[in-house]
Amino acid sequence: MELGIGIGWRPEIAAEVESLGGIDWVEAVAENLCADHLPDSLVRLRERGVTVVPHGVALGLGGADRPDPDRLAGLAARAGLLGAPLVTEHIAFVRAGGPLTASPRLEAGHLLPVPRTWDALDVLCENVRIAQDSLPVPLALENIAALITWPDEELTEGQFLAELVERTGVRLLIDVANLHTNHVNLGQDPAKALDELPVEAIAYVHVAGGVEKNGVWHDTHAHPVSEPVLEVLAELRSRVDPPGVLLERDDAFPPGAELAGELDAIRATLRKAAPSAGPGPDRAAAQKAAPSADRGPVAGPDPAPASDDSADSGARTAAAPAPVPAGTRDRTAVAQTALLSALVAGTPAPEGFDHRRLRVQSRALAAKRADVVAKVAPELPEILGDGYRAAFLAYAGSRPMSGGYRRDALDFAEHVLIAGGPADPVARRRLTYWWQDRSGARPPRRTTRLVRAARAVLVGK
Repeated sequence: MELGIGIGWRPEIAAEVESLGGIDWVEAVAENLCADHLPDSLVRLRERGVTVVPHGVALGLGGADRPDPDRLAGLAARAGLLGAPLVTEHIAFVRAGGPLTASPRLEAGHLLPVPRTWDALDVLCENVRIAQDSLPVPLALENIAALITWPDEELTEGQFLAELVERTGVRLLIDVANLHTNHVNLGQDPAKALDELPVEAIAYVHVAGGVEKNGVWHDTHAHPVSEPVLEVLAELRSRVDPPGVLLERDDAFPPGAELAGELDAIRATLRKAAPSAGPGPDRAAAQKAAPSADRGPVAGPDPAPASDDSADSGARTAAAPAPVPAGTRDRTAVAQTALLSALVAGTPAPEGFDHRRLRVQSRALAAKRADVVAKVAPELPEILGDGYRAAFLAYAGSRPMSGGYRRDALDFAEHVLIAGGPADPVARRRLTYWWQDRSGARPPRRTTRLVRAARAVLVGK
């Protein structure tokens, strides 16, 4: 399936995306779309023949729990609504705790790395199979950027991805910006990862910008694509011609002309890095033909012996893999809960982690919560003014997120009110009305909303 050159569709740049030339496809964050109708901009793009791919961020397939059926159903519904040829998600965990650990549920609000161990791989593969069985189209998974690494890992990133593809047949979404991020932050060589992973399984590629601060690369998606990221894209293109390449931008959106310039730089990089025609075999084809020779052996558990009836008719399909033992999921759950609790609840850092990097990650998670809550509930920074950010970061330091960002906004407002804030009585009344409007069992009726709106105007005078 050839996708071509695309860009991440976001509501803030919907008009710019529609006006860009040479766009073959777009990607939309699945959780930002309704399951039963599309934004007008996406409808117009689809009418023009532009492919739209839903990109999920909340499944947490690398988590210890099995995938949530409702989240899978929602992703499947969006794929159907868009007529998408595939859906994508991440190799990450986004929540921990709950029944497997008999502890409160914790939400990261961010994609966190899974340990590259055989236990974590077993859990991930089973979760991927469950997801594949629930989706109407193929699934592709994205490698993520990380500020931290797990101690005692047993596989490299390339080996981990190769094993995942071998066991599940899942496609890959390779983010070259994330490979660069992990090179700066974790010392992992992008070229080595590309050599080890099965490039023939790539569905498409992400390219995005970031920024380096105090020796740490932050994958912001809010800065222009840097030259080192384009160099990783060139490394990938020297190995394989990816079916699609997409520019991501999630914040600090530039004018359309700047987006067009970044897309032109991506096109130029792909052209320059393309291998010249010659008698030698295509690298991706050679790797597909002899994966063990290209990627090297990966030590791990011995495969299960074939059953006695395996010599029966070739029409019989292979037996389904055995379920992951409960103990494997339990160990994964305990490890992930301990890490996430240290990041969002201030509990002691698990043994073997870099404490400085954990502090950096913890601050980054709190800052992201503040930013996203300000977007989903813009009234809060408006009501609280310059004090919003400091108040939210103080709240986040003692109150882990246990639901989504909208729930977080309500909990924060309630926390401020219970603590006696804001000090300004007008702001306090406005925050009280805002919280009351959104915290009921169901939304207030139109008459109630009009009365409260009028009351808010009178209070503000």
